[in-house]
Amino acid sequence: MTARRTTDQVDVLIVGAGPVGLTLANILGLQGVRTVIVEDRDTLIDYPRGVGLDDESLRTFQSIGLVDQILPHTVPNQILRFFDGKRRLLAEMAPPDARFGWPKRNGFVQPLVDAELLRGLDRFDHVEVRWGTRMEHCVADEAGVSTELVAAGAPLRLRAQYVVGCDGGRSTVRRLMGVSFEGTTSATRWLVVDLASDPLGHPNSEVGADPHRPYASISIAHGIRRFEFMIHADETDEQVEKPEFIARMLAPFVPHPERVEIIRHRVYTHHSRIAGAFRQGRMLLGGDAAHLMPVWQGQGYNSGIRDAANLGWKLAAVVNGDAGDGLLDSYDAERRKHARAMIDLSTLVGRVISPTNPRVATLRDSVIRGASVVPTLKRYILEMRFKPMPRYDAGAVVHTASTSAIPPAGTLFIQPTVDTRDTQNVLLDEVLGTGFAVLAWNNNPRALLSDSTFARWKSLGANLIEARPNTQLYWTGHDDPDVTVVGDRTGALKRFFDAHAESVLFVRPDRCIAAACLAQLSDETSTALFDVLCLTEGGESHVSDRPVLHVAQPPA
Repeated sequence: MTARRTTDQVDVLIVGAGPVGLTLANILGLQGVRTVIVEDRDTLIDYPRGVGLDDESLRTFQSIGLVDQILPHTVPNQILRFFDGKRRLLAEMAPPDARFGWPKRNGFVQPLVDAELLRGLDRFDHVEVRWGTRMEHCVADEAGVSTELVAAGAPLRLRAQYVVGCDGGRSTVRRLMGVSFEGTTSATRWLVVDLASDPLGHPNSEVGADPHRPYASISIAHGIRRFEFMIHADETDEQVEKPEFIARMLAPFVPHPERVEIIRHRVYTHHSRIAGAFRQGRMLLGGDAAHLMPVWQGQGYNSGIRDAANLGWKLAAVVNGDAGDGLLDSYDAERRKHARAMIDLSTLVGRVISPTNPRVATLRDSVIRGASVVPTLKRYILEMRFKPMPRYDAGAVVHTASTSAIPPAGTLFIQPTVDTRDTQNVLLDEVLGTGFAVLAWNNNPRALLSDSTFARWKSLGANLIEARPNTQLYWTGHDDPDVTVVGDRTGALKRFFDAHAESVLFVRPDRCIAAACLAQLSDETSTALFDVLCLTEGGESHVSDRPVLHVAQPPA
């Protein structure tokens, strides 16, 4: 007998219920987008994989109203130390600032964070997760994508406007798109061992550039410690699986390796790969389906969250009728360059850590120690200035002539704590809201815009912000019911505008500065930005009805 086939229709189908798919679904859920996630597994993966969260990911979790739930599963301000083969310190990474509102390095327990992302979807009647459901096939046309699914052995049909593959390195969506996955896979294997009741207990994390056997020891939340060890070519997978082999690996670090409580251990290899395209018509890729990178900078998880933050607001704008389909072209244009830079950095760091030739390792150690005595190079490493930051030269941004040393357009805007007339010491994004924002320093932005331009920004639900020195917070001379006045509590906003000629910023929902200009050019810059964002004119926007989230304070 032929199984009964049903037909459903949604706005967005996400394939894969990992962190990228779950984050994307939360972003879409907040914007009222009808979303379905299908996942071949019956539940979330329950063992640690990623162990490092950065400030950009926490800012994204802040934007979806879940950072309070996620912070208890993190170790903020995690220091990472690099040692040579004799366990002498080579370098240290302890970035001190939190320019985006959160610490740059945070240990975390991925299964518990992913579970919070999943629970966040309970807020939305229009978002559904279908476990034990596999996508078999799909066909895209001008109006949408028709997909063939299988659940409990029964075939199903689902029609979506867009399909996003967040289904990992072996992505079915990428295969169906016919997109290449270019790059390399390392021949070197690594053993990862996660331990409960951390036998060391201290908060330190270290990477050992030991030519005999490179390793990593990482403290994460809730008494979990991760060890990673390079496996030599003459050591078989069968050997590595044996308890005595694991005990021998742990013995140099753990007083009683036979007494440890192993959560899980597995062997893996490092991949450096990127998809030939992140978008093909109505089908898109995110996370590991779009790019894979070695673990050494802890950026695989974070790069996927960046994908979700970049793509989510764009998909919502297109589906809700605020923007044309062309806006989605900017996803590949913006994310590819940065993902490639992260892959290259992670691959390079792996090559620096992994030499097993003692002479090569000795030369490397000498070079690193020599660099550490130069103050500027030491700060470069300590403060993680080598980490590529997103900067969009093309995409959903407007670049104008600028006299600033580093033009602000295309970069992430800072997030200091600020004061308003109602609340003190709040993160700036809480005031900016979850959509677009027009922020002016020392000016009423409403007075800088024509009536028609102001109406377009309001139809998009944009918040207008006037930033002032805190001494002027309660002065009412520029009061406007459509403008929120912000006091520069820490002086960080003034320092930002001191460093840039532009005094008006147009900030996207993902907190990227879409455009920046002198005050007198606010109207012309708005018009140029509307064109670049493929924003539609007329019609009632859905944005104004969306919830404004209240977010947590950053950890001390």
